[in-house]
Amino acid sequence: MTYLMAEHVCVAKGGRTILENVPLEAGAGDFVAVIGPNGAGKSTLLAVLAGLLKPNSGDISLDGKNFAEIPRKILARRRAYLPQNPLCEWPLSVERLVALGLTPQLPALGALPAEFEPAITRALEACDLVDRREQTVTTLSGGEFSRAMLARALVGEPDILIVDEPVTGLDPRHAMDCAMRLAVYAKSGKLVIASLHDLTLAARHANRILALKEGRVAGEGALTSALIAKVFDVQAELRGEGNFISVGILPLPDSHDYRKPSA
Repeated sequence: MTYLMAEHVCVAKGGRTILENVPLEAGAGDFVAVIGPNGAGKSTLLAVLAGLLKPNSGDISLDGKNFAEIPRKILARRRAYLPQNPLCEWPLSVERLVALGLTPQLPALGALPAEFEPAITRALEACDLVDRREQTVTTLSGGEFSRAMLARALVGEPDILIVDEPVTGLDPRHAMDCAMRLAVYAKSGKLVIASLHDLTLAARHANRILALKEGRVAGEGALTSALIAKVFDVQAELRGEGNFISVGILPLPDSHDYRKPSA
């Protein structure tokens, strides 16, 4: 059973508080969508939860063991992290890029063992990239590259998948497919934590919302119009339910109508 716990997480940089006293408890089967305006601390929180950034104060534990006590190789096998706006400037094939997600499990020397080929194929199929298998990564479109990086994160079937804005740059079909893929992955008994700006996808597919504003937790649980107003300072309507729910943002008041010429 996977159980991730963050307690009183605080992060400050350059005299500025980025996260203040942030808690989180999540486990196998959870799909936690982290939402909030730009600068709310979402990416910083995800980096802390992935064990890539040490907080100034607070504790992060996995299955009751503090991150500092977990060997890095074991942590690398158990969790995968996909940052926002990843880069790859090497002329690798898509297959080789995806295989890098298996690095913690691969031998130090030699070619890619044949036993890993099925996992790579499954990841490519899941991200609609089978026909790009041999293509050079640097020739992919932005959306295709985003899907390739997601396949890299999925290929090792980690217990914890942490992804920062995974649908950025994807067309509507692949954005919906990505969110559904993450939800299915969580339902298979894994823990998924993803920052999302698309509130409709968050409402449809995540079973929990963690809302940040100015580095603090502004709300947790279900996505509601009241929570959206509190976090984003806009009015919203939620329509439908389940996979058919949608979030509509209402127009700003006339005082914010930038189409009108200033006096």
